[in-house]
Amino acid sequence: MKCLLQRVRSAAVHVADECVGSIDRGLLVFVGIEPKDNTKTLERMVDRVLGYRVFPDEQGRMNINVAAAKGGVLLISQFTLAADTRSGNRPGFQTAAAPEQARMLFDDFVAQVGARHSKVATGRFGADMQVSLVNDGPVTFMLEL
Repeated sequence: MKCLLQRVRSAAVHVADECVGSIDRGLLVFVGIEPKDNTKTLERMVDRVLGYRVFPDEQGRMNINVAAAKGGVLLISQFTLAADTRSGNRPGFQTAAAPEQARMLFDDFVAQVGARHSKVATGRFGADMQVSLVNDGPVTFMLEL
């Protein structure tokens, strides 16, 4: 499982010109699910995403997680994060989970984040989405399990 975290001042996702999810200050998280992922992997990643300290404390150090910063979380399923890019000029997607597995795990991921954090928004699984953001920093991290 891979999650690309971006600390944002704001972020929104549109599908067919309709805003389906948005946050103000918080984390934009692109979620890539791989065939080996399961409930245990998912639970560990939820802990990491919500616990990752990327917001500044009073001294300006990245020492506060999204909950302490009172930020939102925008979750976007993105199978291309799981692509095999080790060779050639075209990505391979055999390293990404099948759509049925990915949908089930992504929905569970969203539910678990929502159970532990009050400000959660999402895109639409499998849709053609347009994501806009104002990156804060910029601060971007790739979490992998």
